Amino acid sequence: MIEVVASMARGPVFLAGEQMECLITFTNPMSHLSTSASSEMLAWASAQIHCQFHTSEHRVALPTRGNKQDVQAESDTVLIPSRGERGQCVLDTPPKILFCDLRLDPGERKTYSYSEVVPVDGPPSFRGQAVKYVYKLTIGCQRVNSPIKLLRVPFRVLVLQGMPEPPFPQDEGVSPSNPFLEEEEVSRRDAQPLERALDMLMVTTSRRSPHMFNITNTRGKVAKFCIFKTVYRLGEEIIGTFNFSEGEIPCLQYSVSLQSEEEIQEQYQRRPGQAVSVTGHGRHLESCLHTASSHFSLPIPLNVTPGFSTDVVALRWRLHFEFVTARDPMEPPTVLQNQAEVTIWAGAEHVDVDTFSWNLHVVM
Repeated sequence: MIEVVASMARGPVFLAGEQMECLITFTNPMSHLSTSASSEMLAWASAQIHCQFHTSEHRVALPTRGNKQDVQAESDTVLIPSRGERGQCVLDTPPKILFCDLRLDPGERKTYSYSEVVPVDGPPSFRGQAVKYVYKLTIGCQRVNSPIKLLRVPFRVLVLQGMPEPPFPQDEGVSPSNPFLEEEEVSRRDAQPLERALDMLMVTTSRRSPHMFNITNTRGKVAKFCIFKTVYRLGEEIIGTFNFSEGEIPCLQYSVSLQSEEEIQEQYQRRPGQAVSVTGHGRHLESCLHTASSHFSLPIPLNVTPGFSTDVVALRWRLHFEFVTARDPMEPPTVLQNQAEVTIWAGAEHVDVDTFSWNLHVVM
């Protein structure tokens, strides 16, 4: 028996175009239960990245595929990384051989380093209602006269829209080598491409450009809304303010939801005019009767996927507003000056209301 362990030193999240590094260890364990152990021979081992594409048959109509088989016979020596996987393999990198003809004595282990640039022309990792894009590092190895065994390591890929290609130029080969360069400086040099990408993201999302909107319904103005910017990054908070003092129509309650829209491209829709799939990721609800101003703060989860578009699906983000307004004017309670007794104000038992909604798209 051979144990295979894969370890990604920098974690399981990568930007498209970033260098992935993984340490893969092969061990011939020595069991304390066995009285005798023998050496193991591995014919070969290789690794490669692939992206698997899943769709919902009820929402996506893909062209029919041929009778291409991804079943691998036990006698084959060619690695098929998507063997046994659901869906289609839409992207894969060339396989890299880790070793050939490896002999491991009992208790012996060997560690190999795998490195590959995450492709920049692929989609981001995404798990939607109709479409899924899943990235995996597949490690295949074969013992002599045995079937191929696969180890799949899932990881997440983020795509920065508008990043120049290639975002992480591999220019180390043309730079002079310095044998006296300390390890800290080497690691800092390797981190520069990632830092440049993150700096670009910070600059893009830090620009403030306040947008003002007049919230109205069929009967008049309800409030004035201000949002400080419309471009955000993961983990950031979306902050907006309402000014009800300028409104003509009393607002009893409002809610703001962060939602994603998953739209299948027209040529792949199962039904004509198919509705967009909407998923909620946070909601703020507040009562605001007789309130001059109010604000909300919605955090963007770190595990969501920023907006993107492929031939099959487009993902967009929006703020969904819902307002509850009164049909008749509602006078605020009056408090007399120098009033010694405590006054309790009770809300109306019945109020005729109107509801309406509004969507504001944001960029992530």
